[in-house]
Amino acid sequence: MKLKRFYSLFTLLVLSQFIIACGVRSLPMNKNEVEARLAEVTNQYKRRADLVPNLVSTVKGYASHEQETLEGVVNARAKASQISIDPSKISPQQLKEFQSAQGSLSQALGRLMVVVEKYPDLKADKNFRDLQAQLEGTENRITIARQRYIESIKEFNNLVTVFPTNLTNKVFFHFEKMPQWDVVGTENIQEAPKVEF
Repeated sequence: MKLKRFYSLFTLLVLSQFIIACGVRSLPMNKNEVEARLAEVTNQYKRRADLVPNLVSTVKGYASHEQETLEGVVNARAKASQISIDPSKISPQQLKEFQSAQGSLSQALGRLMVVVEKYPDLKADKNFRDLQAQLEGTENRITIARQRYIESIKEFNNLVTVFPTNLTNKVFFHFEKMPQWDVVGTENIQEAPKVEF
């Protein structure tokens, strides 16, 4: 009787270890991690969008005849702010639209910084320097948040597609691979902004 009970406990222990090792916990935990990482990316983009009106106001005082560039930044910010994504229900199309809007804002800000180079008084202004430092810091945070998001997507997709966790996924969860961050929609992001005077 004791031997039978021992075998039952041993079998239960082995089975529980097998279930733990096969992703019953890691799949949902990694999905939550991906959603949290995407939320951090959107948080950093929101921070950038909040800084843009201050930047535009500061530049406007010095570069009032650069209206087209300033309007481009304002319009790109408005478009980027309108697109929101739900991390738990993200589709490849939603991600592409979000990336495109954020890429357009990045390009508009790049053009604005080229315009700023023309105004030495503006570059020397303390408020502008502080704002520019905040914007540069935000861009760095965005880059780090995107890198973390890309890595968490890779880890999640590996769990969904690689043995043995893919079997657990097929039986219990039915998670699909998540779309990976890409530079789609930011066609000219590698080109330096061009501003003609």
